[in-house]
Amino acid sequence: METVDFYFFSGTGNTLLVVKKMQETFQENGIPVNLYKIEESNPEDVNLEHTIGLGFPIAELSTYNFVWKFIRALPVTDSATEVFMVDTLGGFSGGIVGPVHEIVKKKGYKPVGAKEIVMPPNIFYIQDEETCHEKVQKGLLKAEEYALDLINEKSRWGRVPLLSDALYYTSIASLKITESNLNQKLLRLQTDNQECRKCSICVRLCPVDNITLEEGNYPEHGFNCEYCLRCTSLCPRGAISCPCNYKGKTYRAVKAKDFLK
Repeated sequence: METVDFYFFSGTGNTLLVVKKMQETFQENGIPVNLYKIEESNPEDVNLEHTIGLGFPIAELSTYNFVWKFIRALPVTDSATEVFMVDTLGGFSGGIVGPVHEIVKKKGYKPVGAKEIVMPPNIFYIQDEETCHEKVQKGLLKAEEYALDLINEKSRWGRVPLLSDALYYTSIASLKITESNLNQKLLRLQTDNQECRKCSICVRLCPVDNITLEEGNYPEHGFNCEYCLRCTSLCPRGAISCPCNYKGKTYRAVKAKDFLK
């Protein structure tokens, strides 16, 4: 492991914190790390001479469609390029570790490690600030330990075929429901015009360009939302609401400026 190219997506910041902690650990051990945002990257540009890292949050037992598209579009390699993955989650996944292992292995990569790290949930029940902080600290410790395991070749990337495959297809079905016109209409995110200052941060943050802002108007949410909740959690005014959030609460691990650097 001489150089790591770490491709990641982070919704409300949990994955960003984990990836940065791993980057810090790698670099402290003499391994340079390049960070690339999945939503801004072209899989065809992946350097097969480097170790590839994949980081993302769990959504509906697996991850978001645009993250899946990036992984499936990775170039084929005949040099056994090393690859590892890390995901952040509020509780349970099941439909991601095994399927991603199979995708990259069939493309010629050498899977060297997979790790799932529990972090504070960003949807449904939002916990108190102290509990969230404790979870973040535990998660970052696990991220550091995982990076060290990768360096020392102690990491593993296992797979339970029947369970992984069953949960994978369950998650794909769930993602298709999320994409449906009915779901997009019923759970459409809304902007509170009384709070909104038309700063356009939500437009810049959306990974799938689902938010538009015409001159003189307020942000408009389209019907291709993947519910990563970036806009909801990182709006400086808290002007965007999600129907799924518990009592209207939101969670964010970082501030908008950390994404927009």
